[in-house]
Amino acid sequence: MSHDHNHHKVSGKNLGITILLNLFITVAEFLGGIFSGSISLLSDAAHNFSDVLSLIISYTANRLSGQKATLTRTYGLKRSEILAALINSVTLLGLAIAILLESVKRLYKPIPIDSGWVIWLSLLSILVNGLSVLFIKADSRNSINIRSAYLHLFSDMLTSVAVLIGGLAMKYLQWYRVDALFSILIAIYLLFTSWKIIKASLRIFMQFSPENININEITKQVESLEGVKNLHHVHIWQIDEHEIMFEAHLDVTNNITISDFEKILEQVKILLAKQGINHVTIQPEYSVTDNKQLIH
Repeated sequence: MSHDHNHHKVSGKNLGITILLNLFITVAEFLGGIFSGSISLLSDAAHNFSDVLSLIISYTANRLSGQKATLTRTYGLKRSEILAALINSVTLLGLAIAILLESVKRLYKPIPIDSGWVIWLSLLSILVNGLSVLFIKADSRNSINIRSAYLHLFSDMLTSVAVLIGGLAMKYLQWYRVDALFSILIAIYLLFTSWKIIKASLRIFMQFSPENININEITKQVESLEGVKNLHHVHIWQIDEHEIMFEAHLDVTNNITISDFEKILEQVKILLAKQGINHVTIQPEYSVTDNKQLIH
């Protein structure tokens, strides 16, 4: 059975433009936060800086994961994308906690803020992040790594909208606590967006079975094939976001030839392919006495 090992490549030009745009808005918001005294601007600047780092890591990881397998790295560097996604998301999680702690302090002790800086720089950030999201949107559909960077950018665009609303409230209503309040909302949002990718990345690193795979149902289907007696010692895991591995021992009902077993194996591969499993290793058994547990 043929396997599709094509690797999705990120557009270097699009990613390069996105990195430069985010570097520009990071510096602008950092300076604006210092001059205005706004923690929401400084929070957004920190978030944008994490975007720059995540984009650089994502680009590098995408290139590394496409390297060919060697005798010493038989899977190549396919998991580098998952590692990058994990690093990006953990960084975002840490950033969210830091913003949350500082915002709570400001909520109880608000300070006067120059709202003009907040309004204009948040508008600029919305524009920059909106463009950045468009540049890498297509790539985000095919890679958990690029999707983590995409979520960084998209969430930053939303947080900039919140910062803008806060700036307007401070300018026209003198509600300075709103700066801290919106920062708290930003932090909570970041906690939720980052946790989902952390969870998905850890499942792959820990070699958990994919959530959409039902091992009991697969076993039932395989054991219904003619010539199959029992399927046991099953292991299902992922190398990266796209490649699912399957290995198991398979008891046959008769002492058949290798060519006859290959016919059964072909049917098993067809069943597994419908589940998205594209790399199958089956050990045939006939009179082997061992533990026949499904999971061993």
